[in-house]
Amino acid sequence: MSTKPSMSTHRIQRLMAVTETQVQELAELLIDCVEGGASVSFMQPLPRPKALEFWRSVADRVVKGERALLVAEEEGVVVGSVQLILDQPENQPHRADLSKMLVHRRARRRGVGAALLHAAESVARDCGKSLLVLDTASGDAERLYASLGWQRVGVIPGFALLPLGGLCDTTVFYRQLRL
Repeated sequence: MSTKPSMSTHRIQRLMAVTETQVQELAELLIDCVEGGASVSFMQPLPRPKALEFWRSVADRVVKGERALLVAEEEGVVVGSVQLILDQPENQPHRADLSKMLVHRRARRRGVGAALLHAAESVARDCGKSLLVLDTASGDAERLYASLGWQRVGVIPGFALLPLGGLCDTTVFYRQLRL
C-alpha cells in the first residue's frame, strides 16, 4: 500500500534582509541539496563554512537590490529558496535569471518548488521584468519547469560536474511574463 506524502503548509516570503538565523538555515538547505546530489555549483562534501560564506554573499546582494531572495518556510524553518538575479547588463533591463532553486529533501513533492516559482514570477513582474531564464541539471527539475509554462530552449552537454564528480548536461529554459 502506498501513501501520498502529506501536504504541508508552507509560507513563501521575499526577504529584503537576511538574518543570521536565516543564513544558518539556508546553509543547512544548501548542504542538504548538495548531499542529495543536486548540481548547484558546489561539490561534496560541502563544508558548512563555505555554505555560510555563500549565503552571506547572497545576503549582501539582497540588501543592495541586486538579487531577490525568496524562501519557503514550514513551521518557521526554511525548507526552500530561489533567487532572482535582478542586476543585469544595461541592454537587458527587462530580464532576470532564476537561480539556485533549492528544496530540502524532506519537503519535496509537496508543492514547495511550484510555490517558489510562482512567487518568483510575481516578484519579477513587480520588479518590471518580463523575461526569466534559468538553467538546470538535465533531469533534475525539468518536468516541474515545463509543467509551469517554462519553455525549453535546449541542452548543453557536459556543462557542469555533479557533486560527486562526473559531467552532467544542463537544460536551459525561459519564461515570458506579462506585466
